[in-house]
Amino acid sequence: MRLIAKFGGTSVADGPRIDRAAASAAAAVEAGHQMAVVVSAMGKTTDELLSEITFEATERDRAEIVSMGERTSVRMLKGALEARGVEAIFLEPGREGWPIITDEYGEVDVEETRRRVSWCLERMAEGVVPVITGFLAQDREGRITTLGRGGSDTTAVMLGNYMDADAVAIVTDVEGVMTADPTVVEGARNVGEITVDELRSLSFRGAEVVAPSALAYKTADLDVRVVHHQHGDLLTGGTRVEGEFETLVDLQERRLVCLTVAGRAIRNQPGVLAALSAALGEAGINVETVSSGMDSVSFYLEEGKGKEAETLLHDEVIGDDALSSVTVEQGLAVVRVAGGEFEQRTGAVQQVLEPLEAERIYLHDVVTSASSVSVFVDWEDRERALELVRGVF
Repeated sequence: MRLIAKFGGTSVADGPRIDRAAASAAAAVEAGHQMAVVVSAMGKTTDELLSEITFEATERDRAEIVSMGERTSVRMLKGALEARGVEAIFLEPGREGWPIITDEYGEVDVEETRRRVSWCLERMAEGVVPVITGFLAQDREGRITTLGRGGSDTTAVMLGNYMDADAVAIVTDVEGVMTADPTVVEGARNVGEITVDELRSLSFRGAEVVAPSALAYKTADLDVRVVHHQHGDLLTGGTRVEGEFETLVDLQERRLVCLTVAGRAIRNQPGVLAALSAALGEAGINVETVSSGMDSVSFYLEEGKGKEAETLLHDEVIGDDALSSVTVEQGLAVVRVAGGEFEQRTGAVQQVLEPLEAERIYLHDVVTSASSVSVFVDWEDRERALELVRGVF
């Protein structure tokens, strides 16, 4: 088996933890697996280095300074592996065999990076363990760049993808993905399996388990597992992440209606959205999307449910002094974009909207999340809008 293990900052925070990380990696090598290791900076080193930059540093200087955390970690772990009789070599930007190449803005050069991983694969086939700095990259001129927040996760899953690895182990200080934050919710437990889409949604909204940028590199055949650093076994336990992202551009096949409830400072009125949603939910009316502003909230749903929904929402308006009126807009369609490629594109929302604007397609609403965009257009414009958005992706 070809295995990539990523040890996060808490997993290599001090000497004993580095030795424990080396022990788990050495056990995998002794079991006959080809292995590469990705290492974060020890503990809070990166944050500490950043806090000490109190001067006007250039981006290049900042990258060089923060790189010292990972540079130290790879040397420590390489030494700990060799102390256990495992031949290892550390890799950092600028050294022979360094694989990850980006442009000056940190965008990965996929073709060049895929070509360069062959050097690591040759060492792994010889029984050598490459110990690779996470988070860091270099541009085509050899200058250090970074992969952004959670970049060590990105390094590991990216290399797992480009090296055709069988598995990636993300070693951290939690028992995998939990049902809730165990420091806040009593009785939170481990989730044995989770889909990549579910984990993406959690990661974008505050769950610091696996960086969303890393998940974009996961393939269906790549086994990604999140395990606790005390577990010892890199291939069992924790949480297994299933599936892969696909960039999906789809069109809702049924006509939609938009019902908008207006009121005074609705956003500052606790319970208003809950009451409106509950009225629709109790009647079995499914809401496709919700869009809100300071003084209004809009519900998109199937046009056939429009009249019933209008009556229900009107009852809520009459019963709440904070609400003023409900209005209905019919004959709408929605084109949605979601998936891994969408997340990796700089200015992705703009790229979706520009061709629609050029074709003079009127946009009734645009609803975005961290990983998707939904564009609402006239029903008559739906096929042309779908064609234009698919042309972008």
